Amino acid sequence: MRRRTTAQALAQRSRIVLECADGHSIMEVSRRLRIAPDTVRTWRRRFLENGLDGLCDEPRPGVPRKITDADVERVIVRTLEERPKNATHWSTRSMAAATGMSQSTVSRIWRAFALAPHRSQTFKLSTDPLFIDKVRDVVGLYLDPPEKALVLCVDEKSQIQALDRSQPVLPMMPGVPERRSHDYVRAGTTTLFAALEVATGKVIGSLHRRHRAIEFKKFLTKLDKEVPAGLQVHLILDNYATHKTPDIKKWLLAHPRFHLHFTPTSASWLNLVERWFAELTQKKLKRGVHRSVQALERDIRAWLADWNDQPRPFVWTKTADEILDKVAAYCHRISDSGH
Repeated sequence: MRRRTTAQALAQRSRIVLECADGHSIMEVSRRLRIAPDTVRTWRRRFLENGLDGLCDEPRPGVPRKITDADVERVIVRTLEERPKNATHWSTRSMAAATGMSQSTVSRIWRAFALAPHRSQTFKLSTDPLFIDKVRDVVGLYLDPPEKALVLCVDEKSQIQALDRSQPVLPMMPGVPERRSHDYVRAGTTTLFAALEVATGKVIGSLHRRHRAIEFKKFLTKLDKEVPAGLQVHLILDNYATHKTPDIKKWLLAHPRFHLHFTPTSASWLNLVERWFAELTQKKLKRGVHRSVQALERDIRAWLADWNDQPRPFVWTKTADEILDKVAAYCHRISDSGH
C-alpha cells in the first residue's frame, strides 16, 4: 500500500483489507475510506477466498485477440525498415494492404508505439570546428550574464516582402474561416535589423531597404546611442559576411565596449532573436496585406512599439552540456544508420 509505484486501484483494495484486519466493520471501513459498502464487501470476500491474488483484476470477458504479438511485430518492422513501392512513406491503407490487416488495426498499432510515418522533421548539424566552444560561450551569456553589461541577440530579417492579395480578403464568419486568394502581388522588400535584450525582452529595431555592412554599421551606431554609456555590450550574432567586414572591425576597435559572440555555423537556433522573429512572422507578417513597402514598415514599427510596451523575455533553460549531449546522440544515430 505504501509503495509509490503501486497502481491506485490495488492500493485502495489493500487499504480495505488492512482496515478490515484492524477489526472495523464493513460500514465503518466504507465511511473511513469514502467508498461504497458493496466495494468493501467484494474485496474483503475476494481476499478471504484467494489471498493477495484475489486483489488483482480477473480476466475481462470478450472476444479473444485476433492480432497476435507476431502480427504487431510484423507491422512495426515493416514501418521502420521498409518503404512502399509507390510512395516515400506508409499510410494506414497501404500498410493494411501489405499486411492483410484492417486499416483501423494498423492505426491502433501505430498509436500504441507512437509511430507516425506521415510526419517528418528537419535538422542540420553544425560542422563548425569551434562548435563546442561557441555553444558554451553563447549559453554562458544566457545562463550567467556578466555584471554591468547588456547581452543583446542581434540579427537581420532580410527580404521581408510587402504582399498584397490579388483579390480582396473575405472576413471570417460563423462556421467559415477567413479566406484569401492563393496568389499575391509583390510591392517590394525591406530588412529589419533587431537586437533583443535577453534580460528584459525589449527589442531595438531599425528598418533598411538594403542589407549590407553599411546598414549594419548604422545599426551598431544606433545601439551605441541607446545603450547607457556605463554598460559593456555583448552581441550574440551569426557568421554573416556583413558582420566581419574590415569597416565593421574598424568600428569595433573604436568602440571597445562592444564584444561580439558568434554562434556556430548552421546553428541559428542558438540566437534568441530568431524566436522573436518567429513571433513577428506568425502574428503580423504571415497573414498581413501590404500594398507598399511604406505600409509594411509602418506595421512593423507599430508592432515593435507595442511589443516594447509589454516586453516578454525568452528564458533559456538548456545548459551547454545538455545541448552537446543531444547533438552527440544525433551524431550517434547518424553514424549507425548505415547511410
